[in-house]
Amino acid sequence: MLARRFTSNPPVQFHQLVPSLDEFVTYVQHKICSLRGDEHKITCQSHVNSFLSADSLDIDYDSISQTLTVAAYWSKPPQKGGWTETIEKRETATDQVEVGILALERAIKPEDLSVGGFLAVLGEDQSLKPALFSFPSRHHPLLYSSKYTISFRHPTGLHPTLQISIPRSSLSEPPPRAPPDSECSLHTYLTLPSSLFADKYQLSTTDPLFLQSHNLLSLRAIAGETDLEAPDWVTDRWGSSLLLELATPLSRPSRKHKTTYVNGNHNDDDNDDYDEDDWQITIPLHLRYLHPSPSGYRNISVPWPVVFWACAPEDGGEGETAGGGKTMGINPFDRVGLGWDALFVPGTLFYQLHPDTAAFATGVDAHAGVEQRGMMVEKIQVPVLKIGDGGGLFEDVHSIEIVTLIVVCFGFLWVFRSLGEVVKKSGLGRGVERRDLKGREKRE
Repeated sequence: MLARRFTSNPPVQFHQLVPSLDEFVTYVQHKICSLRGDEHKITCQSHVNSFLSADSLDIDYDSISQTLTVAAYWSKPPQKGGWTETIEKRETATDQVEVGILALERAIKPEDLSVGGFLAVLGEDQSLKPALFSFPSRHHPLLYSSKYTISFRHPTGLHPTLQISIPRSSLSEPPPRAPPDSECSLHTYLTLPSSLFADKYQLSTTDPLFLQSHNLLSLRAIAGETDLEAPDWVTDRWGSSLLLELATPLSRPSRKHKTTYVNGNHNDDDNDDYDEDDWQITIPLHLRYLHPSPSGYRNISVPWPVVFWACAPEDGGEGETAGGGKTMGINPFDRVGLGWDALFVPGTLFYQLHPDTAAFATGVDAHAGVEQRGMMVEKIQVPVLKIGDGGGLFEDVHSIEIVTLIVVCFGFLWVFRSLGEVVKKSGLGRGVERRDLKGREKRE
């Protein structure tokens, strides 16, 4: 059953850290907005400039229909004064421009996503019209209390350990809105730069002690640069990605029974701290050999992994159907091509936990600046070979090369001299032949 819930071929993926969209916004403003004429140039530049405050920006190009779709998402207004936006339509334009103000509604079926509100078509409708939509959706939000945080154990060393902390209350049961005829399991999807890698042989083990110590179940998929010995400067690809199935508490743990003595009297009470502990998941990673630096350290950036419930239909995903048997339609609000959604069979529903970057701001790195906090990127400091600019004999590249050459030559001469002494004393040939030769010399 487990094998039927996953696909074998991972999608083609590329990852690169883009700290800011400044260059992209500037490019669009100069190359695209300038083509719309002076009348609409300012409006175009203002809309594009709002991308700088967006939570996410998706650009999708369909080569068959030759259409380009740009979708931006804001969790809060770009301006301090609230949502204010002017949407215009040219009189000569033949396209239909529709404006909607929608909010999530409670869906009747668990696999559906329902939104309701008001819609209006520019140039046709004189007032807003009520609307209610309901359609099958692959991605569903959980309660905002279902959060997780990420950290690296310090010191990181050459084998950093990624730690995922999830409140036990978020894992006490599968998603409440999951279809009853589906099988749900908790997963995480990691995107690692080329400087880090996961040992696929280590994570593919079936050793129960190793898996239980890290609260892991199994490695489901891995792709990209997985060579265990290659240094960072010889890797050809951007990095690697892996999908892990995570263990969860079987049930909400019972509270510890605590016995105390107050003034000699026997007193029993319960310890609530145990229930408040987070569920800890650790993932062992490994550092590749990096280029030397004068300080002996380098900073690497690791994006936060995604943590989600995947609820697969019992029929193994035969056909593009959801858990309730309804055919999956086109959801305009779904984000597809995320790298990990294609690793599951069609009809799988995803319930995503929310990354809690605010709670984690003080625990990532003691050296992290304020501008780094709240970002879903971990910056860790890792040790490398310390190379200076002539600060010492063993901090200069040329000095190290010369010393290494001298040591190798000296070792070769020592081995050659030792072999010469052996030949001088015992002669050439194998040991049996030398004994036979000495025996014949004695008899003669």
